[in-house]
Amino acid sequence: MRSPLVALPKTELHIHIEGSLEPEMMVALAQRNGIALPYDSVEAVRAAYQFENLQSFLDLYYAGAQVLQSEQDFYDLTWAYLQKCALQGVRHTEIFFDPQTHTDRGIAFEVVHSGITQALHDAKGELGVSSALILCFLRHLSAEAAMATLEQALPYRDSIIAVGLDSSELGHPPSKFQAVFDRARAEGFLTVAHAGEEGPPEYIWEALRLLQVSRIDHGVRSLEDPALVEYLVEHQIPLTVCPLSNIKLCVFDTMAQHNLKQLLELGLCVTINSDDPAYFGGYLAENFEAVESALGLLPEQLVQLAKNSFKASFLSPAEQQPYLQELTAYAASLA
Repeated sequence: MRSPLVALPKTELHIHIEGSLEPEMMVALAQRNGIALPYDSVEAVRAAYQFENLQSFLDLYYAGAQVLQSEQDFYDLTWAYLQKCALQGVRHTEIFFDPQTHTDRGIAFEVVHSGITQALHDAKGELGVSSALILCFLRHLSAEAAMATLEQALPYRDSIIAVGLDSSELGHPPSKFQAVFDRARAEGFLTVAHAGEEGPPEYIWEALRLLQVSRIDHGVRSLEDPALVEYLVEHQIPLTVCPLSNIKLCVFDTMAQHNLKQLLELGLCVTINSDDPAYFGGYLAENFEAVESALGLLPEQLVQLAKNSFKASFLSPAEQQPYLQELTAYAASLA
């Protein structure tokens, strides 16, 4: 990988920590916890990472998460991702976690939360990577289940900055979770939501109008609605786009067909992210390199994407400032 893209100061806003479970760790944790996997080797696990759509990925994703059992498991998973961040120029990351994936199989919310947050705390001091934590509701489950999960999260609100919405998009519109998001905002949480990946532009409108989200996760189908594009540009609503994920899940056939460059040139606040990097073939720097190569992005466009990521983050303006100054110095060195 070319060093300029690794050195580019950036933040990540769309990463599912369970989706950073590399095959090697999956096998190791299965052995640690005495769990039988339907694969006889790391190579067999990796070979299974071929997907026809979002659902075919989710089936494997949820099966893989079964190996996560203890606080140490969640710490090790999170720490491995944060080490990748430190090596790839990621200064700040805002991490999704899916408590229902674990509580529904008998793992206590506290176990999941404690393992993840301890790794985040350690990374700030040891790796220089700051972070925030976002709780995501699984949209294929009921709104009542999401509300119960929100209740579980209330004692930990000081360490969870926002709530989000992920999992199977089609057939599960944001409107299904309006009451849950109303309650979350009343409790002081910010809000984000996956919309416009497989779902239609109307799902993006619902996320904006009904869930009152600060940013849209994915959002690549927004181009199908000119009025929506105009709104997103006017209000600079960030889109957390995940290029390698979009190719792996067949949202686009090839990276050359991806609409990220078009979104950027239209003036949308587009950011680049890795989504589920262990499953989709790359972390943040690999995603930057993929779009640079396939779409012919100019250095100033890559810098703009990195700048967008800091501006779109939940860092305060004062917290953003040192990173933006570093990015300005980096851009000057390129020139």
